Amino acid sequence: MKAIVYTQHGPPEVLQLREVPRPEPRGDQVLVRVLAASVNTLDLLKKINKVPGADIAGRVEAVGVAVTQFQPGDEVFGVPARFAGGFAEYTCVPEGRLARKPAKLSFEAAAAAPVASMTALQGLRDKGKIRHGHKVLVNGASGGVGTFAVQIAKSFGAEVTAVCSARNLAMARSIGADHVSDYAREDFTQSGQRYDLILGVNGYHSILDYRRALAPRGRYVAIGGSKSQVLQGILVGPVLSMIGRNKMGFMGITRPNQKDLDYIAGLLQTGKVVPVIDHCYTLSEVPEAIRYLVEEHAQGKVVITMETDN
Repeated sequence: MKAIVYTQHGPPEVLQLREVPRPEPRGDQVLVRVLAASVNTLDLLKKINKVPGADIAGRVEAVGVAVTQFQPGDEVFGVPARFAGGFAEYTCVPEGRLARKPAKLSFEAAAAAPVASMTALQGLRDKGKIRHGHKVLVNGASGGVGTFAVQIAKSFGAEVTAVCSARNLAMARSIGADHVSDYAREDFTQSGQRYDLILGVNGYHSILDYRRALAPRGRYVAIGGSKSQVLQGILVGPVLSMIGRNKMGFMGITRPNQKDLDYIAGLLQTGKVVPVIDHCYTLSEVPEAIRYLVEEHAQGKVVITMETDN
């Protein structure tokens, strides 16, 4: 089968399209013919002779002896083990990291969802303790996680403010944001507004800036951003949480699981959440797709479709 493989450490150009053995499903593994995948910053974690790709959508080709929920022909989406293996014509995925693809959704739209949507969901629900009526701010609302976070927060009944660049304000409104803010013209940490939950997906504010914008007993969840922001979330957040009424911290790695994938599938099927796709590339164009994601600050997700290469 064809697959994208890291041949050496270096820029995206070191990725090469190669012929590699097709995997065989064992135990609880499901062999999926990949029809679409999507690009994540996780794909920058380079392992020599390994196939990157953390999000997939496709059809079940075969199943391991312990699989009980899927059979050949089923349309599925999910996350391969170790967040890798998706940039290939076939990949094996543990049964517990797959869900049935919503019937109304294209494979490209389904592939855009798994990692980013589960990151947003777990940040809002598990770390952020979101509730109906909460005032929620998403800083970095135009990227993959951010676009899902805005919509998922709205599905919980929150009042959502989206912070992004001027070119993305209209898109943020179109996906349901109640308020939008151009970070180049407005500093939400100085506005006097207070939020029950702030999701820091991107941006350059310090953790003390975020605390100033929180309501009493509000929560700040750092998901991404600069290295200093991540370190502040990990090291300073727990200390601030102990000495004050606000809860502040870093979310950590996304935990792919079938229950959350099924929950996301329901939101996708009903149209409460709609994936935002910036660009589509073919399998052979994965290096270009990764470079675009990193350098052009993609609006929503960058997707890989297998149709042209097959």
